[in-house]
Amino acid sequence: MKLYYSPGACSLSPHIALQESGLAFEAIRTPTKTHQLPDGTDFYTINPLGYVPVLELDNGQRLREGPAIVQYIADQVPDKQLAPANGSFERYQLQEWLTFIGTEVHKNFSPLFTPGMPDEAKQLAKDRIISRLTWVDGELASKPYLMGQHFSVADAYLFTVTNWAKLVGVDIGGLANLAALRARVAERPAVQAAMRTEGLLK
Repeated sequence: MKLYYSPGACSLSPHIALQESGLAFEAIRTPTKTHQLPDGTDFYTINPLGYVPVLELDNGQRLREGPAIVQYIADQVPDKQLAPANGSFERYQLQEWLTFIGTEVHKNFSPLFTPGMPDEAKQLAKDRIISRLTWVDGELASKPYLMGQHFSVADAYLFTVTNWAKLVGVDIGGLANLAALRARVAERPAVQAAMRTEGLLK
């Protein structure tokens, strides 16, 4: 398999999932500004939408949305328990978390990375992020991970997007339960391996 990623972008989430899975894969750095791969390939020929992540299977099939990619990876190694079993109620709860993180947290960071975005719009986005993460913090009051006692791909996704907070001036320092989850995830060897590959850790 091949994972097309950009350092620190949302592609870190499936990168973590792949490291956790133990599956063989090639990580291909994908500059989001030039869209030119190390071998000279135009990334738009891989993903016409131009963004990461993209997971390319050995048979050439591709997935290009993070929540779908991480579930695919988890399902290849059910013994790793990165996601509950397909068809179970818990699996739908995982999908609920992945959707929430994608639409309510991830996408609200987008205006903060957009050049020329008015300050008023940026403040609205910051307020929405804090509101949503405050709710998440409350949900984590009685459990170490989003799904309960066990790490899942949803935790990797939440960790990835909340990594951006400091970069764009979103203060999440007061959210103690979220901070504890982030610390637990950051300590995982697979997370450190993915971050080291992306140049996020020395």
